[in-house]
Amino acid sequence: MKRLLALAVFAAAALVPAAGAGGWATVQLSAVPTDGTKAGTTFPIDVTVLQHGRTPLDGVTPVVRIRDGQRNVLAQYRAEPTGKPGVYHVDVVFPRAGLAMFEVYDGFETYGGAQTHTYAPIEIAPKGGGSAPWLPIVAGTLLAGALAAAVLLVLRRPRRAPEAAPQA
Repeated sequence: MKRLLALAVFAAAALVPAAGAGGWATVQLSAVPTDGTKAGTTFPIDVTVLQHGRTPLDGVTPVVRIRDGQRNVLAQYRAEPTGKPGVYHVDVVFPRAGLAMFEVYDGFETYGGAQTHTYAPIEIAPKGGGSAPWLPIVAGTLLAGALAAAVLLVLRRPRRAPEAAPQA
């Protein structure tokens, strides 16, 4: 009888950790934003959620969040199923320049195992960062050309010789 009781206690103790191990998932991203990603541009991402890091997980709702350097949520995007098992799509827009933290909530709430997967902070570039202001450059060049042409026309205009004063 003691052996049977000891065996039952041992079996129960062995199964407890296994029962808690069923509710976790990993997240894989098709692309990860990096330093220099421009504010205001759309960044498309496919999020793959895998139960136990192996099995594609359908029926979850991954959420991508963008936080600032003080951990305030700047933007939040819900990923939509793509039709491929475990794959969800989201278009992310970083709302402003500066330090940003990027995270994905996997949405795997079965067994209470949902988690937020975080990524290294990145520096988001300003919206216009790096491109030349073409409109003012072209307008200034055209205006300078028109002014130069007007000056040349004035300078090349034939001049009349001064009339001699009548002598008395």
